[in-house]
Amino acid sequence: MEPTYFDTIIIGAGISGISAAHYMQTDCPDKTYTILEGRKNIGGTWDLFRYPGIRSDSDMYTFGFAFKPWTNHKAIAPREDIIAYLEETVREEGIDQHIRFEHKLLNASWSSATANWSLTVVTPGSVDPRLYTCSFLSLCMGYYSYESGYTPVFAGYNDFKGPILHPQKWDEGLDYTGKKIVVIGSGATAMTIIPVLAEKAEHVTMLQRSPTYVVALPVVDKTAVWLNNKLPKKMAYKINRFRNILFQRFSYAFSRSFPGAMKKALRKKMEGRMGEGFDIDKHFAPVYNPWDQRLCVVPNGDLFDAIKNKKASVVTDQIEKFTANGIQLASGEFIAADIIVTATGLNAELFNNVGFEVDGKKVNFSQKVTYKSLMFDGIPNMTYAFGYTNASWTLKCELASRYTCRIINYMSKHGYKQCVPVQNDPDLVLKPFLDFNPGYVMRVIHKLPKMGNKKPWKIEQNYFYDKKMFEKSKLDDGILTYK
Repeated sequence: MEPTYFDTIIIGAGISGISAAHYMQTDCPDKTYTILEGRKNIGGTWDLFRYPGIRSDSDMYTFGFAFKPWTNHKAIAPREDIIAYLEETVREEGIDQHIRFEHKLLNASWSSATANWSLTVVTPGSVDPRLYTCSFLSLCMGYYSYESGYTPVFAGYNDFKGPILHPQKWDEGLDYTGKKIVVIGSGATAMTIIPVLAEKAEHVTMLQRSPTYVVALPVVDKTAVWLNNKLPKKMAYKINRFRNILFQRFSYAFSRSFPGAMKKALRKKMEGRMGEGFDIDKHFAPVYNPWDQRLCVVPNGDLFDAIKNKKASVVTDQIEKFTANGIQLASGEFIAADIIVTATGLNAELFNNVGFEVDGKKVNFSQKVTYKSLMFDGIPNMTYAFGYTNASWTLKCELASRYTCRIINYMSKHGYKQCVPVQNDPDLVLKPFLDFNPGYVMRVIHKLPKMGNKKPWKIEQNYFYDKKMFEKSKLDDGILTYK
């Protein structure tokens, strides 16, 4: 079978893939492209996760696309509204006509002789894989395994008689009405699911090994609603987006520069929410500084309300073992449970274990250095989308999409077939890929690429820095090598 060729192939039809497709259409209108999506639907994370209460943990004015105003009054939106927004976007843009569903990438091989990528793709109903080729490869595949979430090994796991669920594989038919539920974990997923479960359950216990920083934000941004009522929708959206970008940047920079002051501010807000008698130091005062890990957002303080109303509680302890009807803790306390939810994180995975080769040599990404947090040294004609850890994921992905188009157009203008970053600075000091230490990152940090200690090899996690770099930096910087 002859391979199918496109100028650019985008892998993944989630938020970053849809963004990449939009900018291919607007910035590279003379180029052909397709999106290969391994699942049956668009949306990526938002199609995969179906647990009760799933919602954005960033405001939708920055989590949404710059080119597509978010007009819903909810600044923090449920999954259903996000999916509707994405479906409307691909339909309006005609992107839906370019998506090939249930096309799962297995291997990608670059040939300098042909200046093309060859992709081996599994498709439904076909015995043999299909072959695709492209001049440029745009990876928009996220950062975790879609196959399963992370669950630690718990002693007595098989002794528990009730259901044990990970939110990534939620049973939508589960009836938890009147049940005693233990949710293990203290991250965004746990704090999202607990208030919703508490509405029907007899009681929900959040069992955490250590605390997380939590801040309440309103579901409806009243300023945004006012601007939407007073100004044209596109203008209001730009203003709302920009002011929220500023707020995200300020809160992060303040946290890193003055961690003690931020701790005090977060604690004061917590005291105002929980009142006297709740042990904030034990349950909501982490030992690490704010933004060493991502702050958790609870819309309208719903988690705090569930705790105050005695529908939910927090236990900070170590698990000794599961038993037939609950969890035995190291302290000697026992928590009775009918259902256990292991909101214990993701299995971080770079590019879903796809095999990559360059001129017949297998790529070991742990030995690679990231260039502008977008490309890798020694890998031609390939970019990847990896969002911010300290702001909305979409902000970074959109910048990456536009920069990819800049490179493609520059190559076309000058007749180049190949573009590859070359790292030959003997004084470059290599550092971990992320200055960020949640469990799902630390479990795989040794497998991830490296970044350098100076630009363009350093990842800044700064939208304004990146915007200037991606939009204004020279494409012939002496590091990007063209042929």
